[in-house]
Amino acid sequence: MCGLAGFAFPKNSPSSLPDFKTALKDLTHRGPDNEGFLAFNTLAPNPIASEISADYQDANLFLLFRRLSIIDLSPAGHQPMVSENERFALVFNGEIYNFKELRRELMDLNVVFHSDSDSEVLLNAWMQWGSECLPRLMGMFSFAIYDALNQKFTLARDAFGIKPLFYFLNENKLAFASEINALKTLLPNIKLSPNDQSAYDYLVWGSYDSNENSFYKEINQVPPAHFLEVSLKESFSVTLTNWWFPSIKVNPSISFEEATSTLRNLFLESVRLHLRSDVPLGAALSGGIDSSAIVCAMRYLEPELPINTFSFIAENESISEEKWVDRVNEFVDAIPHKIKIASSDLQKDIDYILRAQGEPFGSTSIYAQFRIYEEAKKNGIIVMLDGQGADELLAGYSGYPAERLKSLKEEGRYGQIISFLFHWSKWPDRGLKNAVIQFIGLVTPAFLKDMAHQWNGKNPCPPWLNEPFLKSSGVRRVNPEKVPRKKENIGRRVPETLRHVMLKGNLISLLRHADRNSMHWSVESRVPFLTIPMAEFLLSLPESFLIDQKGRTKSVFREAMRGIVPDEILDRKDKIGFATPEKKWLLSEDFNLINKLNSLYDLPFIHKVGVEKYIDDLKSGKRYFDFTGWRLLNFSKWTEKNMSVNHVNQKG
Repeated sequence: MCGLAGFAFPKNSPSSLPDFKTALKDLTHRGPDNEGFLAFNTLAPNPIASEISADYQDANLFLLFRRLSIIDLSPAGHQPMVSENERFALVFNGEIYNFKELRRELMDLNVVFHSDSDSEVLLNAWMQWGSECLPRLMGMFSFAIYDALNQKFTLARDAFGIKPLFYFLNENKLAFASEINALKTLLPNIKLSPNDQSAYDYLVWGSYDSNENSFYKEINQVPPAHFLEVSLKESFSVTLTNWWFPSIKVNPSISFEEATSTLRNLFLESVRLHLRSDVPLGAALSGGIDSSAIVCAMRYLEPELPINTFSFIAENESISEEKWVDRVNEFVDAIPHKIKIASSDLQKDIDYILRAQGEPFGSTSIYAQFRIYEEAKKNGIIVMLDGQGADELLAGYSGYPAERLKSLKEEGRYGQIISFLFHWSKWPDRGLKNAVIQFIGLVTPAFLKDMAHQWNGKNPCPPWLNEPFLKSSGVRRVNPEKVPRKKENIGRRVPETLRHVMLKGNLISLLRHADRNSMHWSVESRVPFLTIPMAEFLLSLPESFLIDQKGRTKSVFREAMRGIVPDEILDRKDKIGFATPEKKWLLSEDFNLINKLNSLYDLPFIHKVGVEKYIDDLKSGKRYFDFTGWRLLNFSKWTEKNMSVNHVNQKG
């Protein structure tokens, strides 16, 4: 797990060089153990410098690296890593969990290895198979690989976007980095401006990281399951390729029992591979099915392994999961660590967490996660396993009822619609009223649904936004995470939605939070649910295996974990989620939210009076509390720290 960066320009296009030392310093928290640097002349085959100095005047390509040693702690895993024939150079952030299996396969092809690192396996896999190696990799990664023979750079990102990769590209400059702060250091003469579309998507819909955009107009990110090829010849040319897009075609012949057995084996194998580490590891434990399954699988696979668990415990008993956390810790004989947070903690640390995340984020639950990784670091834990991604692959949360109903309707199974809604409504936090709403949604035309959403407060242009400015700046006022419905997916609306959420929805932002929070403390976060084999298998299952006719979510996984996880955990109906007392924090008098939004009022798309009325309505109870207040605060703070006043004051 590491931090990487790079800078290049065409040989015939002179460029002033940025401050490489500061860029490396910006990445220190991602890799405190070691650093590396290489400079190249793209017209020559070999590196011309391995230290930051003034002795690379002929260079036009630079690779920077910070290392957090997890696999093969020896100097043999040092990066940038250059192939023996000196044609390829690699900087790689992440882990390839099946590197031992790939290493044996490559050795059968007469490849010689000089280390036990997964980096060397990745470099040789690319040399052997090119981009076709990507679906073979079970892991999380972002990497840049330079091909000196073809004068070509490839920037690649893992299937789910677990590891980040930002870049800037114009006709005479390429810069990339694991984090925006380091990338900004590589662009000292580039004036950055806020991306109005990203700002709108975030503030109105709570959507971010769902496409190539960042919150800066000039900076993009490589999307999940894509690689970007950049020619470094006389002028840059660019190709973006999607290397994985899973099918959702159903496997009609598989039985529930076969699916249960297969999923059990896939999950245990994934956890086994994710336990590969040469440093101490632990797990985040919420008390729900997903994190409990990971912790219990760790004990099932490794009976003698010391297991440290880290849990956020809410002060309010109504949203506390402590009794379930205690049950799992007792079951596996874990070493528990519990974190409790007061409102004053958030006020004290708000600027700190904003700097760690780098860009605006969705809710204060991210702060609770931030503190969990801090506690792991304090206790010497370098690797943490996390249950992220299970809800998005197993139809968790409320079970995607609208999508399930649509599938039943499309398949003509009308009798099952009423039965499903009746049983679905019996679960906590659902109820008959919600069931009726779901049924009305099923039979209501789309245009009437849009009107109802606006009446219910989900307005694509709320009163605190400057609508004329949005129109003049070309901002698209639609939810970017809305799932496009395809005719070929009739009867498969649940997996159609899960795939979209996984590749273009909120899972990517959840993974961003975990990456920034963990790496801020130099801790590696691993997500065993997110592997290509498991995703492809789950997306091929009949919908009823995910959410059954009784309204039970994650049905097949609950059964797959019998005998590994305590039954009372698997049979839970009252999972709260990673909840924090956000309303209490934000609306408390001592927090004084309204006075913390001053930077917003200089933005051309914000109406001050509308914002103030919105906050007053929240406090008085006239408006239902949602996450908009936090987003307004978060964006105001980000603007204050990252945008110049002169730019912000431009009204368009």
